[in-house]
Amino acid sequence: MIEKDFVTEGLRRTRIDEYLEKELERAGYGGMDVQITPLGTMVIVYAERPGMVIGRGGKNVRSITNTLKNEFGLDNPQIEVKEVAVPELNPKIMAYKIANMLQRGMHFRRVAYSTIRRIMGAGAQGVEVTISGKIRGSRSAVAKFVEGYIKKCGEPSIRLVEEGFATVQLKPGVLGIYVRIMPPETVLPDSVEILPPKIIIEEDDGEVIEEEIDVETEEIIEEEEIVEEIEDLEELEEVVEEVVEEEATEEVEEDDS
Repeated sequence: MIEKDFVTEGLRRTRIDEYLEKELERAGYGGMDVQITPLGTMVIVYAERPGMVIGRGGKNVRSITNTLKNEFGLDNPQIEVKEVAVPELNPKIMAYKIANMLQRGMHFRRVAYSTIRRIMGAGAQGVEVTISGKIRGSRSAVAKFVEGYIKKCGEPSIRLVEEGFATVQLKPGVLGIYVRIMPPETVLPDSVEILPPKIIIEEDDGEVIEEEIDVETEEIIEEEEIVEEIEDLEELEEVVEEVVEEEATEEVEEDDS
């Protein structure tokens, strides 16, 4: 059945991801992608330190290639290593960094807030860090830290938000670290772009020209019109005052006569 093939392929990719995650933990493993090509299977590995993935003389890559071929049944596997451009925007890498800091004995709140500052400083639109386990005492608890804007429901939360997970073994028990990041280039489906207004100018020769009006320029034009109206009102008031004064003078002269 086709459904069975999809489930089998998904399980195999999950097992490969868990194997690479364990094998390349020190290299800053940031995820992988499997592509089927006519020449075989291309496995793209994203890492913070590609040199540690390759190893001295390519020893580490050859070992991983043999494991993928013999244990996971990949057809002619070929590994391509790519460096993560901005590690702060990769949730897997940041989850492992949080796990390492917790293992060194740092307080979970300090670790979470410092990580959030690094991620937001890299330009992320939003970030959510969740630490669950025995973080305060003998009972399990969940601490959630959120900053910025991040989608939590619907199809955009699955397609546009990147997620990473890591675990750390401490004396009280195992802690789970869950990191969700909304990248800076994310465009939401409900985002609206307001275009600047256009003015149509018809010249004497019949040619029509469309020009965009800058909002600041439009505000300046409106201010100039308001100033002109005020000046016109002041001139009108001066004329009215002069007429009133002349009429009053004429009335006084008639009374004297």
